[in-house]
Amino acid sequence: MFSINNFVGALILASFFLPGLNHLGRSKKTHKGARQSSLLEQESGTYLKKWTGRLPIALIYPNKYGVGVSSLGFQLVYSLLNTPDNIVCERFFVPEDNQSSLRSFESGRPLEEFSLLFYSISFEHDYVNIARLLLAGGVPLFAEDRRDDLLTAGNPLVIGGGVATFMNPEPLAPFTDLFLLGEAEGILPALLPLLSETLNTLTRSQLLLRIQKEIAGAYVPGLYKPVYDDVTNRLIDSVPVVSGIPVRIAKVTVPSVARAAHSQLLSPAAEFSNLYVTELGRGCSRGCRFCAAGFIYRPPRLWDADAVIKGVEERGDDVRRIGLLGMEMAAQEELESLSSYLLESGCSLSFSSLRADRISGPLLKLLGSSGLKSVAIAPDGASERLRMVINKNLSEEDILTAAERLAEVGLYKLKLYLMIGLPTETYDDLQEMLELIKKVRQRMLPIGKARGRLCEITLSVNCFTPKPWTPFQFHPFGGEDIPDHSVGSAAFAIKSLKAKIDFLKKGLKKEPNVRMNHDKPENVLFQAVLSRGDRRLAKVLAIMARDFKPWKQAMRKAELLPEFFAIYRHKENDYFPWHCVDHSIEQSFLWHEYQKSFKAKMTVACDTSICRRCGVCGD
Repeated sequence: MFSINNFVGALILASFFLPGLNHLGRSKKTHKGARQSSLLEQESGTYLKKWTGRLPIALIYPNKYGVGVSSLGFQLVYSLLNTPDNIVCERFFVPEDNQSSLRSFESGRPLEEFSLLFYSISFEHDYVNIARLLLAGGVPLFAEDRRDDLLTAGNPLVIGGGVATFMNPEPLAPFTDLFLLGEAEGILPALLPLLSETLNTLTRSQLLLRIQKEIAGAYVPGLYKPVYDDVTNRLIDSVPVVSGIPVRIAKVTVPSVARAAHSQLLSPAAEFSNLYVTELGRGCSRGCRFCAAGFIYRPPRLWDADAVIKGVEERGDDVRRIGLLGMEMAAQEELESLSSYLLESGCSLSFSSLRADRISGPLLKLLGSSGLKSVAIAPDGASERLRMVINKNLSEEDILTAAERLAEVGLYKLKLYLMIGLPTETYDDLQEMLELIKKVRQRMLPIGKARGRLCEITLSVNCFTPKPWTPFQFHPFGGEDIPDHSVGSAAFAIKSLKAKIDFLKKGLKKEPNVRMNHDKPENVLFQAVLSRGDRRLAKVLAIMARDFKPWKQAMRKAELLPEFFAIYRHKENDYFPWHCVDHSIEQSFLWHEYQKSFKAKMTVACDTSICRRCGVCGD
């Protein structure tokens, strides 16, 4: 559930390291802090309902307000939960000072006053914040410790969703009574009436069993038992503990929409201040081998221009800044149609990144008139060969032409996204990226000089993390070439990635007006652990939340090694923790794509009208 891509993307991955959050407190005070009241006053679209006669639902985002309110998926669920008149849904975020008591955003009530707790999570680094927020709200952290009684404000049901959960829900499974796997519009209309009707008549276990049997996309972790190999200690299966429930949980998708999902809330405190966001579709047909969104949202669905325009038209009369989600997947003609509409409507455009081979015509004119400070393009692979390895069909000339065209319409600040640690990556590939940046600068510089403007390039370097449901799920973190069913070295992986970062820094050091930023390999290692991990990691998260321990110390205390999860090379028929979810993607297809990557062979984009390769669209 809560599955629409988060517009702020990788900008917030460092949010796991929120200083002071360990000291989040519990208090009997009922008023909101001054900062929270100010944020509420500035927000538009808020639901403020009276509680009398209504079922209270807490909707938790495990990060600060500015991050949570920027998530279109979180906004959509907030609206869907508040649509029924008999429900009052209020939001919870990590307190702005990381230390204040945990209070609902709308009325300042404590978490203890809600009998249903929904959480939405998009990023692995926020997992520990779920544990911290539950503890701060007085909720028993592990589901098995909650009373099997009628659900009340003191004995709530914890319901999880978000894109991270239907990639791999297992690290959070011991904390969660119920997962909703898939897209909210396809699940909540059936679930909410059932909850309203049975909350006061069924015990926790009775209600959960009924939901598991009746609601599509429902996954009750307590009804499934993990099985571990006695020799390797690896997860080899997950089996139902009762009869009459599915062996695997099929995710729920929405085939089409009459009106594209769009912003329900606007706030100057959002990551992109007062930006009205509309989605162009869900999923992506291109099949980049590192990208989970290109696989877990299959079949890819691109909304027609009319549905997108209807979504944009829902904005207020004074709203002119429009963000489009999914511009990288949009067809050229759709982009041109939407660009013409936005130009005629006097709107400006914002987005996360653009495909270099889609920058032309009305879109260029719109970009030039939007007052953007910078534009981002994602080559992702350092060389043309690597971009074939990852199935990113972008040539060097595509990137150079895009940079030139952007500069010609007045966009002189360009950001390039790059991953390091990809399969088969060498220093020759990194050297090619350094040469590409020099060529980009050479293309942009004369245009800027002619107009008296300075051209700036930023290289944003991120360590590659193997993600579930992608062809690279079989590959170890760090890019080390190790034998099948072998565990590599975390120290070697970190050292290798740091050396590549230093190589790029040194290569750019003398290039004027070229900057570079990067993430920390040690932090990304833990992201890889959580991404590929199973239920045993809940103990690590609990130690971090309760004992205020860093992740490495927590893993040692839990007697787990990061290499066991993150730096292990899998084979075709291995069982993965996320196999409890059924995306209909055949593992043989993912393995075949993985093998093709080593030969740098491309796969054509998915065409759902004829393509049957991956298994999602049937025979």
